[in-house]
Amino acid sequence: MANYYNIDDILAEEEFVPVVFHKAANGVIIDPSSETNSVEQGAKVELPLWLAQELYLRQAISISVPACFNQRTRLEIQADAACVDLKSRSPYFYEFGCKIAPLVGDKTIEILLLSAFKIRYKEILTKAYTAVFTTSSKFLTLLTKEETNLYEAAQASMAAFKKWRMGGPRLQRASVFGRKRKPFD
Repeated sequence: MANYYNIDDILAEEEFVPVVFHKAANGVIIDPSSETNSVEQGAKVELPLWLAQELYLRQAISISVPACFNQRTRLEIQADAACVDLKSRSPYFYEFGCKIAPLVGDKTIEILLLSAFKIRYKEILTKAYTAVFTTSSKFLTLLTKEETNLYEAAQASMAAFKKWRMGGPRLQRASVFGRKRKPFD
């Protein structure tokens, strides 16, 4: 876990990943409806990322590429990344991808994340600076948590710029200029 107190980091590690057990495990309840408290060798289950990371480090499992990074998603991003609903695939798409890429050993995930973010970054900033609220609400439903934070920061930046540009004097006199020096005795 990169940041113990960051709620977004915690939620990103709660995403489920498909794993295959290399070793049998006793006393493990993965599915509450199962009758046994064990997992057989070769069993395919889905575990939260935080647990899968620990088991992977102990060489008890191998991790497969999650569904949110499958071939269909890659093709959609290559076609038009700005229109893909990444939030429905994973609300923490970028954070999750950065955490899962070294575990799966798939270098194309990193390239996918970079290309998607580059294309969507331009679109997010353009919409944040130009769109009115009614058109942006539909757009916001497609954004991941990281992209939503970026969009809100861009809108706040634009609002501060407009306030600065329209309001009051451009330069303010420092308060120290009004004071006189005390004479030295």
